[in-house]
Amino acid sequence: MAKTYTLALLGALVALSLLVSPIACSSRKLAVKPVTSKPAVKSTPTNKTTTYNNPDASALYGSGGWSAAGATYYGNPNGDGGEGGACGYQSAVGQKPFSSMIAAGSAPLFLKGLGCGACYDVKCSSNKACSGKPVTVVITDLSPGNLYPGEPAHFDMSGTALGAMAKPGKADQLRAGGVIRITYKRVPCKYPGVKITFRVDQGSNPFYFKTLIEFEDDDGDLKAVSLRQAGSTTWTPMTQDWGALWRCNNGQRLRGPFSLRLTSDSGRKLVARNVIPANWKAGATYRSLVNYP
Repeated sequence: MAKTYTLALLGALVALSLLVSPIACSSRKLAVKPVTSKPAVKSTPTNKTTTYNNPDASALYGSGGWSAAGATYYGNPNGDGGEGGACGYQSAVGQKPFSSMIAAGSAPLFLKGLGCGACYDVKCSSNKACSGKPVTVVITDLSPGNLYPGEPAHFDMSGTALGAMAKPGKADQLRAGGVIRITYKRVPCKYPGVKITFRVDQGSNPFYFKTLIEFEDDDGDLKAVSLRQAGSTTWTPMTQDWGALWRCNNGQRLRGPFSLRLTSDSGRKLVARNVIPANWKAGATYRSLVNYP
């Protein structure tokens, strides 16, 4: 009888402790123990980008050397890879000056969005269909999944871009080759006659300004952006929101027109003066009069 009383008392104490103990609120899902006894099967590819010591993309720029990578393609065989993407360029990827010559880069190339807009020469000789001649692609997205085995970097290209590495008439053969071993190097972006463009995000308002920045010559990507309001001499640093979008939301009403100061990957600064007018509209696109020389 004493044993039964003791067990009942212990059960009551456990129940009481569950009622009074705080439960942590979290969006994280609880781990569920698998019901099968089969061993876990590793998915391919197996090399996680988070465990790779990413090289600094700017260190490759202008070095003249070629580095090894892998390449695949996504989307239609002769398409632009699909609109959207982790850089935010949307339908621009299929239009000039990108003209579908784009690629989704793995983490060492995408660099958490700071690699958006960078240009690379890529070429291949590992497949009989390869021409061995370089073509230029722009990073416009993040390559999904992990690196393939043995890869330090990966380019998931549009079908158009991958096919451009092939010999004449051999594009389909190359696209059918699976993972293609390629070499690549950083090169300047060249958009003759094109000026830097600012596409204001639909969610922008007088207290929150966000813009997509496109078509930067030379480095092609940015490491910092600052905003200067009307009547001010102060440059306010903007925050990278995601991809090639930068925002300013310091809790105060913003006064246009805005000037934007861009700092490229190699540290070169360029100012687009009063590029965003005082009566700017969310969703509108404003073309500057400047670009990197």
